[in-house]
Amino acid sequence: MNQLQPLTEGEIQELAVEWYNKLDVHAPLEEYKSLLAEEGLEMRFPEGTYQGFDSFAGWYQGDANNPGVINLFFDEVHTLKLVNPVNISAQEASVKVIVKWEASKWNAPAPMSERIIMDAYQTWVVKRSPTSQKAVIQIYTVDELKPAPNSAPL
Repeated sequence: MNQLQPLTEGEIQELAVEWYNKLDVHAPLEEYKSLLAEEGLEMRFPEGTYQGFDSFAGWYQGDANNPGVINLFFDEVHTLKLVNPVNISAQEASVKVIVKWEASKWNAPAPMSERIIMDAYQTWVVKRSPTSQKAVIQIYTVDELKPAPNSAPL
């Protein structure tokens, strides 16, 4: 039996940096597969819970039920403020994440776009992929969004 190595804080930090870099540039959907658990993936956003990669894909790029976040927001900037593994075991890590999220949105027929600026408080469960041996997100939970005083509403 092939035993998986325990996760390290460095791997978890690298995962968070790569995740937000991809969100900033609206990376192609396929690039997220290496960052997300192959089984048991759960993404808990304020607008809903998405289970599995196909469900995440609908949230990200859109489907018949919604336009997808890459079609709603642009000029995104994610700035990591905290990546704190609060509990690392041999199997998984619970990670507290705080990210400053900035994005523009345009609501037709408004003459100008609006800027959203928020701190997103999150909890992640990170595991090691048995396939790639890399750290991947198993559960992603947005615990709270705190808008900056000058932020447009979400």
